[in-house]
Amino acid sequence: MAKTPEPLTRLEAELRQAMGAKKCWRCGCFQDTVNTLLGSERIHTPLHALLDEASNLFEQKRYECLGCDVCWPSTAQNIAAELDPAIAEGSHCATAEPEQQEGWPPLPGDYRVVRFQAPVAVCTLNSDHLIGELATDNARGLSIIGSLHTENLGIERLIRNVLSNPNIRFLILCGEDTQRAIGHLPGQSLASLLRHGVNEKRRIVEAKGKRPFIKNLDACHIEAFRQQVQLIDHIGETDPARLRDLIEEAASKDPGPVSTMLPDAPAIPVETAHTPQRLVLDPAGYFVVYPDPVNRQIALEHYTNKGVLDRVFTAADPSALYATVIDEGLISRLDHAAYLGRELARAEQSLLSGDPYVQDRAPGMVQETPPDKPHPDTTEKPAACGCTTTKGESCD
Repeated sequence: MAKTPEPLTRLEAELRQAMGAKKCWRCGCFQDTVNTLLGSERIHTPLHALLDEASNLFEQKRYECLGCDVCWPSTAQNIAAELDPAIAEGSHCATAEPEQQEGWPPLPGDYRVVRFQAPVAVCTLNSDHLIGELATDNARGLSIIGSLHTENLGIERLIRNVLSNPNIRFLILCGEDTQRAIGHLPGQSLASLLRHGVNEKRRIVEAKGKRPFIKNLDACHIEAFRQQVQLIDHIGETDPARLRDLIEEAASKDPGPVSTMLPDAPAIPVETAHTPQRLVLDPAGYFVVYPDPVNRQIALEHYTNKGVLDRVFTAADPSALYATVIDEGLISRLDHAAYLGRELARAEQSLLSGDPYVQDRAPGMVQETPPDKPHPDTTEKPAACGCTTTKGESCD
């Protein structure tokens, strides 16, 4: 029977295979493993030339882990733990700490945000295709959906993003777990974290992955996460219709946002919008909107502020109209653009339903002529947008 090579020989072989794969050069798994081995005197001394050569291959990191069927650098790190046990508890298969961004979510990642005030987060694990399918499915109650490929920093980032949104009360685990040659099991590890927490060494209790250590979060963050979200474990489920039902079922049981937030959590206040008290005449002029049911299109007339018609546009699609007037420089104020967008949507609905359409006055517009006479800017047309004042003030 052939003798199993010594750990150092196996470690060198695994590293050379990683060095031969260009995708590894920009991967956090490769770079983190090489840096970890460089920090071990027991390994750096005999392999310094190989490790230096590997370091020279580094490219700018583009991903923390691809979940490859065989992850050579992480396999090498597992072998290295036989030579230096400190590596097993001190290493991560992931990139360095990302820079926190303003707003929510505070950390970047492979996710799609749907709605801040919704109660359900979905983790698709290694089934990345589910992100787009479910994010565009308009499932009621979905807040954020993303993938997860590692059982350490990946989980830490997920926790920090969830904790920064007090509205998230459910976490659905679905998709295929990343069971690979190296033993990445982020789904099983995350479920274990929510069920059992971590031990005194910050290792997730009953996690089966190779490196289920939560090193960069305080115990209070871990416990707050476990208290905030309810686990809905459907690892292996990839049917979008079934997952949509799970999302909506969870949302129907929403207990409301958590009442307390950790001191270091970013605050995203929900503010009450106010009715505009003063809107200013758009120097670019104003528009009159006409649905044309005969031709199944909308006509948009543009007037100067002296009441002179200078442009007429027609289209069946409202987006073509507002894109055109923006491109032509015929609208210069955001409140005017918002008003026009609303009126074009109402005109489109009139075409679809057959209901009559009368253009609303812009908010705050005062009709200064007697009620039985037309406003001078409309000349018996629906009220034009772009002319708004505070009560009692002239449009001029």
